Amino acid sequence: MNPRPFLAFATLVASAALAPAADNQLTAAEKAAGWTLLFDGKTLNGWRPYANKPAGGWEVVDGTMHAIAKVKGTELITEKKYNDFEFAWEWKIPVAGNNGVKYFVTEARTKSPGPEYQMLDDVGHPDGKIGAHRQTASFYEVLAPAADKPLRKPGEWNQSKIVVRGKTVEHWLNGKNVLTYELGSEAVKAGIAKSKFKNDAGFGDKITGHIMLTYHQDDCWFRNVKIREIK
Repeated sequence: MNPRPFLAFATLVASAALAPAADNQLTAAEKAAGWTLLFDGKTLNGWRPYANKPAGGWEVVDGTMHAIAKVKGTELITEKKYNDFEFAWEWKIPVAGNNGVKYFVTEARTKSPGPEYQMLDDVGHPDGKIGAHRQTASFYEVLAPAADKPLRKPGEWNQSKIVVRGKTVEHWLNGKNVLTYELGSEAVKAGIAKSKFKNDAGFGDKITGHIMLTYHQDDCWFRNVKIREIK
């Protein structure tokens, strides 16, 4: 018996098992690990406008959630609230683009609903020139990410992740942990005290809250948006 066809078949099966999922789908391993999709590639199911604002500014196009530039748009939040979790997504912005993801989001403090993972053209957007604490993967306005973060050029897809375990928060960018901080730490308190959020009681506190996709009047595309709750 010639074993080569069987070896070829076994190799094909193994390769398929290790292959990444298509966009907006989970692999078998991700499903087993407890990941859940927050975007099915076709609808905005699972999301709603923040604070009962009129819906607008978003569309689903070519398997992405697209924030439409220069319209009367609003922020989107998850219908569900989360405490400890891994939240992962892919995103791209144009030259001079700006957007972000907020977490521990409350609708009781609309001026500063929660900490923000900044998404920015660090070179082309004015905020990037203010300092690293306003650049991509920062805890916006509060803590800067690593200087050697692997940020891709505008128009290219980036992979990001926020991990929350207890009081520890991690910001990841393209496979690298670029910021780790402890909620309630002296570093966080000092950063908030120097920020525009210094007078916003409760900002930076951990709560069981929504996750938000911000709207900043710029084009921004999201795909492969998913979450795994940590028990």
